[in-house]
Amino acid sequence: MTDPYRHHPGLRGKIEDPLTSFFRTFDPAAIEAELAARGLDPMPAYPDDVREAFRNAALEDRRDSDLWVFAYGSLMWNPAFLFEEVRRAHLPGFARRFILKDVSGGRGTPDHPGVMAALDRDPDGPGCDGLAFRIAAERLEEETDILWRRERISPCYHEEFLPAGTDHGEITVLAFAADHDADMIHPDLSHADQVAYAATGEGILGTSLEYIENLAEHFEILKIEDADMARLLSDARDLRARS
Repeated sequence: MTDPYRHHPGLRGKIEDPLTSFFRTFDPAAIEAELAARGLDPMPAYPDDVREAFRNAALEDRRDSDLWVFAYGSLMWNPAFLFEEVRRAHLPGFARRFILKDVSGGRGTPDHPGVMAALDRDPDGPGCDGLAFRIAAERLEEETDILWRRERISPCYHEEFLPAGTDHGEITVLAFAADHDADMIHPDLSHADQVAYAATGEGILGTSLEYIENLAEHFEILKIEDADMARLLSDARDLRARS
């Protein structure tokens, strides 16, 4: 069996075991029950049949080959799906932007919103660095069901297949890009709001600050430079320390 970390041995132990990941058995109905128990309104979740229609449409004519999935946020340390290989990858024409305002209970609430990264189109920018995970064709159905239940639980993203560069050749990746028509996506979110949400946002998945700190740790391992994220993390820590 080939080592999935052969290109990046420093990631070994830094990516959660998919078989023990919370998201592997992620059940939107259970999340709704947990939110209700905390006195929070239900999140705007897609029905299962709609989510499955998205998945089937994306995978049409692609079920006989391996699938590369681009990770730019929490998928980088907790993909939840089984993978054969991981590579550092560069996605041109897109940027990692902290424009997902979470008030649904994941990493923020209506009283204390959280913030997370979204993959946003940026044709004139330097591109987005992240990870690409390869799912074997024979595992495609089970592993992509897990992926879609997580990434398409509610309106935030849409699926795109895009060219990405790696040190071992160009690949085509599946990416979940920001949907500007979704209520949780705020393209004009100010830095001050991002800092406030990062410093105080908390929900059933943890805090927004922990989310950004996890990103920073993986960027250090991979030598990814993201000045906007570094500034956000520094400012959010300062605000939290003063609160």
